[in-house]
Amino acid sequence: MRLWSYNNAVLAACTLAFFATMAARLAISPVVPTISSEFGVSNGAIGAALTGMWLAYALSQFPSGLLGDRIGERAVIMIAIVGTAVMSVLLALSPGYALFFTGAIALGIMAGLHYSVATSLLTRTFRKTGMAIGIHSAGAPLAGIVTPIAVGSIGAILGWRYAVAFGAFVAVPTAIFFYALVRPTPPSRPDTAITDRLKTGPIFKLLARPPILITGLLALVGAFVWQATASFLPTFLVEYHSYSEPQAGILFSVYFVVQGIAQPGIGRLSDWVGRYPAAILATLVGVVSYALFVWASSAILLTMATMMAGVAMSWGAALLPKFMDHLSAEERGAGFGLVRTSYMVLGATGSVATGMIADFFGWGAAFLLLAVLLAGMSAVMMLALRYVSSISARAFPE
Repeated sequence: MRLWSYNNAVLAACTLAFFATMAARLAISPVVPTISSEFGVSNGAIGAALTGMWLAYALSQFPSGLLGDRIGERAVIMIAIVGTAVMSVLLALSPGYALFFTGAIALGIMAGLHYSVATSLLTRTFRKTGMAIGIHSAGAPLAGIVTPIAVGSIGAILGWRYAVAFGAFVAVPTAIFFYALVRPTPPSRPDTAITDRLKTGPIFKLLARPPILITGLLALVGAFVWQATASFLPTFLVEYHSYSEPQAGILFSVYFVVQGIAQPGIGRLSDWVGRYPAAILATLVGVVSYALFVWASSAILLTMATMMAGVAMSWGAALLPKFMDHLSAEERGAGFGLVRTSYMVLGATGSVATGMIADFFGWGAAFLLLAVLLAGMSAVMMLALRYVSSISARAFPE
């Protein structure tokens, strides 16, 4: 790819947009104690608002695809970025918990409009989609590196309202940049009413296609492990390995750094060697990583485990293009949004399930379960590759 081509400009704009929508969501967590203190509610109540936000984010993936097909990807991404900025400001101005809770859910809806539509746009723009989607996905871990540090500093100096408004501070220039750089995109189905595409028959038929169903189940398991890691890796390091919170925070940042670097690499590898082989590599690295988390004790080995976990959680850069490989041009917007909503909503249970297992059986058992799940993903993909090879051998005998 040429460095300064229009295609690369679109990729840069989409990646920055993903960074902005993720930063706005991550800006709340570092100042939860201050927010709960001012509103006079428990941390659990603020946590409920965050759960609602992430659930709304997952649920809006499918409608975003429908909207993109009707009015074009550029318009939907602009709505997502501008809506993220507006909701960040409203959250920062919330006079009480009820409006804060509502605003958090609205922020999740607005931010959720971006990813599926941007992926559809990149698939339309690039021939080799793996690397493009991998670079685009790196916007999220980059936000995970920058946002906690920035928001923590802003909150300590200016208070939580300015910290939450960090989302708008990032989103406003991103919206201007995106609008100036990305040309209007023609909708793929401008004359089809959105309500006509909400019939359950075609929806279940799409989800039941073997390549979509198998990849969707794999993505569900991967999302489960990702959610569990993002929710509990620092807590695991503190409670299981007796790390201090600053030490655990440093390793958590390392996890995001490696994930941001690995995603484009895994995506590009999937363009070269195939989606499943690249995803198998990532998940096998994860099996070793999560086993090391439990059985290793030295700082060097735990750092290695953290870095390997960052590679493992880059599985999406290989599997998400797999969905696009099996969707027609007309299906990609709504179809990808549908499968993303399906696996993300179910994968979000990773936080609850892992926390409960840790409560009943300990953190070692919880993280070993994550290693087993990744091993299961690897095994299923190996079996799928073997099945495809046997079919090919019968169809084209030497």
